[in-house]
Amino acid sequence: MERTAKFAAYFEKLKLPLLVLILGVFLMLLPSGAKDTALPDDPGDRMQEILSHTRGVGRAMVLISEKGVVIACTGADDPQVRLDIIRAIGSYTGFGSDRITVLKLADET
Repeated sequence: MERTAKFAAYFEKLKLPLLVLILGVFLMLLPSGAKDTALPDDPGDRMQEILSHTRGVGRAMVLISEKGVVIACTGADDPQVRLDIIRAIGSYTGFGSDRITVLKLADET
C-alpha cells in the first residue's frame, strides 16, 4: 500500500509536465497547412524558375547533384550573366565556383 501511495504522489508531481510534453509532441505532428504551392518542391526547379526570370538569363535548365550544379541557359554568352548565375547558385547551394558549370543552351529554331 505504501508503494502505491508513493507512486501516486510521484505521478501527481509529474502530471503537468507529462501533459505539456504530450501536447507539444501532438502539436508538432499536426500538419501546418502553410505549404507554399507557388514554388516547386525540387530545389533545381526553384532555381530554374528564379533564373528564368532574371535579366539576361533567358530560358534556363538546372541540375543540382551532390557534386555540383549545372545550368544551361540561353544567356550564357554574356560573361556578366554567367558571373551572376555562379554567384546566385553559390550563395543558394554553398558550392564554390569550381563546382558550378554554366552552359549555353541551344537556341530553338
